[in-house]
Amino acid sequence: MASLDTKDIEGVPNWNATDSTEKQLEDEKAPPSLENDPFGAEEIAEVKYKTLDWWQSGILMIAETVSLGVLSLPATVASIGFAPAIVLIIGLGIVATYSGYVIGQFKTRYPHIHSMADAGEVLMGPVGRNIFEVAQLLFFLFATGSHLLTFTVMMNTLTDHGTCSIVFGVMGLVLSLIFSLPRTMKNVSWLALISFISIFTAMMITMIGVAIQRPGDGVTEVTRKTSFVNGFTAVTNIAFAYCGHPAFFGFISEMKDPRDFPKSLCMLQGFEIVMYTIVSAVIYRYAGQNVTSPALGSTGPILRKVSYGIAMPTIVIAGVVLGHVAIKNVYVRLFRHTDIMHRRDFRGIGAWVGLATAFWVIAWVIAEAIPVFSNLLSLVSALFASWFSFGLPGIFWLYMYWGNYFTSTKKTLLTLANVGLVLIGGTICVCGLWVSGVAIHNDGSKSSFSCANNA
Repeated sequence: MASLDTKDIEGVPNWNATDSTEKQLEDEKAPPSLENDPFGAEEIAEVKYKTLDWWQSGILMIAETVSLGVLSLPATVASIGFAPAIVLIIGLGIVATYSGYVIGQFKTRYPHIHSMADAGEVLMGPVGRNIFEVAQLLFFLFATGSHLLTFTVMMNTLTDHGTCSIVFGVMGLVLSLIFSLPRTMKNVSWLALISFISIFTAMMITMIGVAIQRPGDGVTEVTRKTSFVNGFTAVTNIAFAYCGHPAFFGFISEMKDPRDFPKSLCMLQGFEIVMYTIVSAVIYRYAGQNVTSPALGSTGPILRKVSYGIAMPTIVIAGVVLGHVAIKNVYVRLFRHTDIMHRRDFRGIGAWVGLATAFWVIAWVIAEAIPVFSNLLSLVSALFASWFSFGLPGIFWLYMYWGNYFTSTKKTLLTLANVGLVLIGGTICVCGLWVSGVAIHNDGSKSSFSCANNA
């Protein structure tokens, strides 16, 4: 197990501190200890992981986050009205930017962290590690399941339900597994660039298409009276659109210079907030109350097929990025401090392929079991995005600055802000679980493991 020794800064508990100021200064100037690096020394390794430039990390973060979330936002605007939806999209985007920055601070403070499970061990020891490890794995399984579900919707749209939807689900599973086979993030980053171009182009075509065709009834509402279930489902869908945070530790670990992470984060969040706001507003304006979720289905039959065809790379690759992070977390946990991860032999490659296969099969089962796109997003957001993107970063900050919450006006304001993060996470989790459970129970439109058309 990697050492959890830390240097005392701004009130962070230091259980192994010495009285020597000179020694502390020497430690601060020294390069990071390799035992604190999740991948160790790589000078002579066959497979090197720490290869990402900041912009490649940013592209990966965009590909991972800006995919399915944006497809649900126009329907979210329709369910609660234009004004509250835009306020939530921009407001939660700003909050998610700050919480991502706190994750970067926590990684800098504890360099050995590679995943949320490692962070859980810092907070609560072995028990925390086990709880966080299960939670992050479930998050990635449910999130990738939503990508496989969207793949079946896409294929049914493109082929006019050419065959059983389960067959399309298996096709998505196989494609995702194949693209998950590279072990390093740098190789996946080139796929992520394609995903980035794909979702941007598909959204532009959809916006232009609905603006020309105007499929809505012309009715758009600034505010809309709705039930608590529909209203809070909209909140959880917006939260899901900002749920990339569980992968941030892994991305930082594979950067050449982790200090560049704030650049990657700003690249992600700037693009995210602007795109989410424009896309959701424009599509809702012209598609009206009958806008679909995913939003690509809101245009006419021909443009719908064109949009889905162009979006195919992001539907597959964004899921692959999420799956790759999840598989890598397990891989590092099993083979940390060994040379297996760095070797191109049967054990290293075979373990990766085996883990990837098991992961994607389970994700496919989840996709077939919960076949309603918006309900699945709401459930994933309530269970996991609520804590990983909002609640836990607040807890990380409170842990780092234990005992120094009110030492200055700035620190007091930051303390209140991070307590607010915890409260936001808890509210989305509790209320979101209830409304998503009700929605799944009441929605009898689609059945599990069905060959029926879900487009």
